[in-house]
Amino acid sequence: MFAKILIANRGEIACRVIRTARKLGVRTVAVYSDADTKSLHVEMADEAVHIGPSPVGESYLRGDRIVAAALATGAEAIHPGYGFLSENPDFVGQVVAAGLIFIGPSAASIRAMGLKDAAKRLMEKAGVPVVPGYHGEAQEIVLLASKAREIGYPVLIKARAGGGGKGMRRVEHPDNFSEALSSARREAKAAFGDDHVLVEKYVDKPRHIEVQVFGDSFGNVVHLFERDCSAQRRHQKVIEEAPAPGMTPALRKAMTDAAVKAAKAINYSGAGTIEFIVDASQGLQADRFWFMEMNTRLQVEHPVTEMVTGTDLVEWQLRVASGEKLPKTQSEIALGGHAFEARIYAEDAARGFLPATGTLHHLKFPETAPEGASIRIETGVRAGDAISPYYDPMIAKLVVHAKDRKAALEALGEALSRTEIAGSTVNTAFLAALAADPDFCAGNVDTGLIGRHQPALTEVAPPNGETVAAAAVAASSAGVSPPTDDPWSSLAGYAHFHSVARRTRLKFGEDDILAKVSVRPDGHFQVALDTPYDSANSHDLRAAPRLAHWPGHITVFEGAVGYTFAVPDPLARTDEAAAASGSLRAPMPGLVKLVRAAKGDAVIRGQPLLILEAMKMEHTIAAPHDGVIAEIATEGAQVTDGTVLVRFVEEQGASTAVAG
Repeated sequence: MFAKILIANRGEIACRVIRTARKLGVRTVAVYSDADTKSLHVEMADEAVHIGPSPVGESYLRGDRIVAAALATGAEAIHPGYGFLSENPDFVGQVVAAGLIFIGPSAASIRAMGLKDAAKRLMEKAGVPVVPGYHGEAQEIVLLASKAREIGYPVLIKARAGGGGKGMRRVEHPDNFSEALSSARREAKAAFGDDHVLVEKYVDKPRHIEVQVFGDSFGNVVHLFERDCSAQRRHQKVIEEAPAPGMTPALRKAMTDAAVKAAKAINYSGAGTIEFIVDASQGLQADRFWFMEMNTRLQVEHPVTEMVTGTDLVEWQLRVASGEKLPKTQSEIALGGHAFEARIYAEDAARGFLPATGTLHHLKFPETAPEGASIRIETGVRAGDAISPYYDPMIAKLVVHAKDRKAALEALGEALSRTEIAGSTVNTAFLAALAADPDFCAGNVDTGLIGRHQPALTEVAPPNGETVAAAAVAASSAGVSPPTDDPWSSLAGYAHFHSVARRTRLKFGEDDILAKVSVRPDGHFQVALDTPYDSANSHDLRAAPRLAHWPGHITVFEGAVGYTFAVPDPLARTDEAAAASGSLRAPMPGLVKLVRAAKGDAVIRGQPLLILEAMKMEHTIAAPHDGVIAEIATEGAQVTDGTVLVRFVEEQGASTAVAG
C-alpha cells in the first residue's frame, strides 16, 4: 500500500478519497486554487499545495503543476477523483513519465473509451450492442444532416468527448438541426476543447442504466451490479439508485456480461462504469439495451453501489493501483437492499435549474435515519463556505440505504425534509418533490420524466401565514439580542416586550410584509399580519419553528422548502432610482458567449438576444418584452450575477426584468 498519495481534485470527491486513505493509514496531499484556500479538503489533508488562480484552466487542469506538487511532497501516486483531469490520457502520461502511479486505468484504456465515436466502433467489434447512429470522423454539416435523415427523427446530437449533458441536443425536426448542431459544438468546444459530435437515434422512452466494473493488472474483471440514473434534468443526473427498479434477471445478466466484456476488450484496470441506454417503451427486455459510453473513472454516484454491495470502491482503487489483486471475486459480490443518492445543488429549479452562488450561512444535514435505514452525507463544504462560480455548484450527496426500494425512498424523503441550507438557492424542494412523484415512486422512470413533470416538480407554494408569522417573530428577536435561531427563548426573557407589541417589517420576493408581534403571559407569541397578505391576520405561535438567521435575512424551513425573508435595515437608505428601469440583468455569473442583437434593434418578446455561458453550459437570454435596444453587452464579457446585459429605450415603456 502507498505511504502517501496526492489528490488532483477538490470538494466532495477529494474529501471522500481522504477519508478512505486515512482509514488505510495513507497520508494525503491536497492541491488548491485561490478560491479554495480555506476549503474543507485542504483542511482535511495532511499537506496542501497551492497550484494557481481560481479558473480551472490555471489550476486544476494544470497537470504540470499537479505532478510537480506530487514530486515536491514525496507522494507516490495521484488519485484524479472525477472530472478535471480524471479521463485525460496525456495527464496519465505525465504522471507515469514522472515515475509516479496513476490511480486509475492506463492511458491506452482511457484513449480507447475517451471519444464516444471511437469507443462505439470498438464495442461493435467486441460484440457489445450500440445505439444506431453515425459515429464517423467526417463532420461536415451536410453529411451530418444527411445521416440524421437516414437515422430518422428525433435524433440526439452528442459531443464525442466528455459527458454530463454538455454538448448534447435533441432535435425533433430537420429545420432545427443546423441551429442545434452549432449550439452543441460551441458548448462541447468550451467544455472539452473538442467540437466533434456524433448523431444517434433518440430512444422514445430511454432508461439510463449503468454497470459498475472493476479490473486489476492480473486480467481480472468483475461487475458490482447496476445503477439506474434515469432521473435527469438537462441530461444531468439528479437522483441515482441501485439496483435498477424493474430489473429482470435476464436483462441484468445480459447487461453485466456485456459490461465485463467491454472492460476486458481494453484490458481495463481500476474503477469504471459502462453506461447503457435501455428502451423501456415495452418494459425491460434483454435485447433492448445499447452501449452509450464508458466512464474510465470513479462515478459521482458510486456510493449507492457501495451501499448495496458493502464495498469501499476507493479502497479498491488504492489496492489495485498499488499492485494488489481485486479484493473479491465475482461470486463473492452480493447485492443487498436498495440505495438512493440525491445530488443537492446550489441551483434555482424554478428558473430552469440555473446554477446559483452564495455563502452557506446555515448548513445542517440529518444525522440519523429511520429505523432499518442508514444515511450517508458526502460533502466538501461547511457552514460559512461560499459557492463559487468557478466550479460545479454541488453542495452534497445525500445517500440512504434500506431493505427495499419503498423503505429507502421513504428514508430519502425524510432526510431531505430535515436538510437545512440557507444563504443560496438550493434544489432540496425539487428533490423532495421528485422523490414523492407517483411515477418515480412506482419505478416508472425514464430520462424524460423530469421534463414531463417539471412545472409540478419545481413549483413551490408561497409561505402560509404561520410561516410568515414565525419569520416575524424571528425578525423581532434580532432587535432584542444577538440574532439567534431560537427567538422563543430570547424574546420571552425580554420584560419590556410584554406590554407593547413590536412592529416588524419583512420582505418576501416583491411582497412587503408588516407584522405586529406580542408576547403573551404564557410565553406564546401573538402575531398580527397586515391584510390582504394573510386572511387569518392573527396567529398564535406555540412552538419554535426550524429557522436560520443570516445577514439581513431569515430562512424558515417547512419540510424540504426553505422560505427566505429579507429583513430591511430601518436605518438603511433606500434608493429606488438605483433600479435600472427597462433593463435585462444576468441571472448568474458567466461569459457572454454570443450576441444576436445590436444597439437600435427593435425586438419582440421571447426573441433570443444573447447566449450566456455558465458552468460550461449555454443559457439563452431572451427579450422579456417588445422594445428597442439602447445598449447590449459585448461578446466575451465576463459578467456577475445582476449585471445589466441589455438596456431598452425608455420610451418603449419596458420594465426591469431578470432573465429566466
